[in-house]
Amino acid sequence: MSKDAFEVILLIGRPASGKSEILDFLKHTSADDRQKRFHVGELDVLDDFPMLWTWFEEDDLLSRRLGMARLHTDPEGYFDPPGLWQLLIERLSLDYHKRLRDPSYHERTTALIEFSRGSEHGGYREAFRHLSEEILDRAAVVYVRVSFAESLRKNRRRFNPERPDSILEHGLSDDKLERLYRDDDWAELAPAENGFLELQNQRIPFVVFENEDDVTTGNTDRLAARLETTLGQLWGLRMHP
Repeated sequence: MSKDAFEVILLIGRPASGKSEILDFLKHTSADDRQKRFHVGELDVLDDFPMLWTWFEEDDLLSRRLGMARLHTDPEGYFDPPGLWQLLIERLSLDYHKRLRDPSYHERTTALIEFSRGSEHGGYREAFRHLSEEILDRAAVVYVRVSFAESLRKNRRRFNPERPDSILEHGLSDDKLERLYRDDDWAELAPAENGFLELQNQRIPFVVFENEDDVTTGNTDRLAARLETTLGQLWGLRMHP
């Protein structure tokens, strides 16, 4: 990869925290600006939401159309067994491994791996255990921080019942959001605003992107400025561990 761009960014945070909006902003930024201002190359997004949504759709078809047993979720829509949350991380790692079949992949590409994890299903500590060494060798972490109240507010606002599979318009019911994401173990893992995580005997740089004031909605200039500052800090940590 060019010395001016990340190879892998793990973009994490509560649902509706602003992760998808950050990705959308980067996708619509010119290649030159994206690399010079944000240290991001050609974008390749790996997101576990399309995977889990496919499981929901399959279970609905199996039970409603085919009269067969559900494979992934109980009738209320919770994973059964809960360990499927970790399977999603293993799938992200597998998909990334396939990318590396192209030896020139990181000469031009930054992989942005996005997911959310609440304490109810193991939190980020458990999720990080299932990331491959190939990812961790190259990774830097951006945690988009919002309170649960802000996550709930934005989840309600963005949900479009006509497009529940949409990256930018999907949402959870209030009770599911509370059960799955009210508690978040990020502060236990990383009590500072930036620094290094000790994961699988590796030091992984991280920064917090503060978004309680919602700069990711309708304010491109403020989003750009904060993202430039945040990724600049992360780049410094990555280059000078």
